[in-house]
Amino acid sequence: MKIVTQEEIDGHTNATIRGGIEGTLLGIAVAIPGSLYLNRRWAFYRALPLPLKALGPVMIIAPCFSIQAERRGLEFDRAHWTGVGKLRLDREAEEEQVRWEALTTKEKIGDWATRHQYSIIVGSWILSVAVAGGIISRDRHQTLPQKVVQVRMWAQGLTIGVLIAAGMLTHNQRQAALLHRPTDHSWQALLAEQAREKEEKAKAHLSA
Repeated sequence: MKIVTQEEIDGHTNATIRGGIEGTLLGIAVAIPGSLYLNRRWAFYRALPLPLKALGPVMIIAPCFSIQAERRGLEFDRAHWTGVGKLRLDREAEEEQVRWEALTTKEKIGDWATRHQYSIIVGSWILSVAVAGGIISRDRHQTLPQKVVQVRMWAQGLTIGVLIAAGMLTHNQRQAALLHRPTDHSWQALLAEQAREKEEKAKAHLSA
């Protein structure tokens, strides 16, 4: 087992902080101009109370912050992987790339949707709020609180539909995985990688 040094811990922390700053700046670059544009062009948005206006940018900035911070932390970890573990992970990445290229377009869409279902759910909720808000805001016979309630109800209904679809997709993927469940040979692969690493070191020692 590799002992993590304080330098590596500090490097991982710095990489995570850098990613968080990058994500925050990206979220601000998207959210603030978008909010200002909606406030200038959309009367319904201008009439919203300040807490609801602030919710939109927060829902964009917070995910950007967390996702980019985690991404930079993982990149730092991968850059410092060594030994058999790195060889095995590199080989698994190559196998995954081969598997992806062998999929049909329909299978790729299903695979991508399964791996990003939470992003799809959140994105569909935001999109449904925007679409429902644009339609309901044209109704001059409802007050602002009534319009807000209507938008929320439409958004919830559409999101429930997306959740049901995501559940069905996940169920189908699990059923397919059970039918084609591979035998776990990870320990054998690890031993093979260790033997291959020793052989490469022996060859390097003889040639030196």
